[in-house]
Amino acid sequence: MDSSPTPVVSALAHSLAAPQHGPRPLPLFLSILWRETEANPDLRRLAFQGLRKYQEAVRPAPPPVPKPFATAGSAKLLRFGRDNGRAPVVFVPSLINPPQVLDLSEGRSMLRHMAAAGHDAYLVEWGRPTKDDTDLGLDGHVTDRLLPMFAALPRPPILVGYCLGGSLALGAAAVMEVQGVATIAAPWQFDGFPPADREVIASLWKSARPTCEKLGYVPMEVLQSGFWALDPARTIQKYAAFASMAAGSDAEHTFLAVEDWANGGAPLSFAAGRDLFENFYGANQPGRLKWRVGGGQVDPDALACPTLSIRSSTDRIVPASAAPTLNGGFTLDLGHVGMIVGGKARTLLWNPLSEWVSTHGG
Repeated sequence: MDSSPTPVVSALAHSLAAPQHGPRPLPLFLSILWRETEANPDLRRLAFQGLRKYQEAVRPAPPPVPKPFATAGSAKLLRFGRDNGRAPVVFVPSLINPPQVLDLSEGRSMLRHMAAAGHDAYLVEWGRPTKDDTDLGLDGHVTDRLLPMFAALPRPPILVGYCLGGSLALGAAAVMEVQGVATIAAPWQFDGFPPADREVIASLWKSARPTCEKLGYVPMEVLQSGFWALDPARTIQKYAAFASMAAGSDAEHTFLAVEDWANGGAPLSFAAGRDLFENFYGANQPGRLKWRVGGGQVDPDALACPTLSIRSSTDRIVPASAAPTLNGGFTLDLGHVGMIVGGKARTLLWNPLSEWVSTHGG
């Protein structure tokens, strides 16, 4: 019987090692690279060149981060705008990976675009869970993190949630007064994920759960290995393409910023990971209206405020069929990250979202 560690166990072990500058977990990435390029030596060569280039590249300085407007536990609320007498607009990022994808660089920042358009824009930064946060589930991230920070706002906000942050934004809207809710690539109808993808995720969690429970948290490497498993070919091809990007170009800087974001991030508390894998992906609690926050049911149809669901027909992480059905919405043909920071993001997402926010009091 093969006694070698599974990829998930290897990822967990690597998460406890010294930090690295590169894809995380690197051993799993190299295993995928070798497997995906077995019949294509040219692709393998380019992918290794791209990996080396990524590891050794000099990064531009990131944009300055605003001072916290409010805090709750490890979470912070960062203010990018200024009081305009209208509803604050709060962007809620995913718990998976850092919030910097919404403020990637001076020229690719949805938050700075919204502030420049006159919105009083804020960004939630979740921070790192502590040993006392082991039992903080997804509902607790709403009641113990978001709600206390939102209470410091000058008036009820408009919430804009990206990815899992959209799910949490709907949870917050169910238990507090808000002016509106917009979700971007938010997973809600988990039966809308391809069955094969849900099987991959279930297998991943089955392997990782015992170790995560002992640790009290779910390392980012476990989540990243799941993303890679959904589309391993693309994982390798993008590094091969990076090998030929012009040094100092906008494309190179964007690749570095996006990959550093994708390979970064704090772990999830164990309870949040358990909720995500077992109650959301496994049991589809949100889609079946079984998810409860603050003791109450989260039902998007019951919200009294305007709602908007933005999805993408080419999103491999959160397919359009998994997004919530809200009062309004539209579908893009940009990827999960491309819709936020890609070359067409300003025209196809940032500007329409800004107009919707303005129309509804923000």
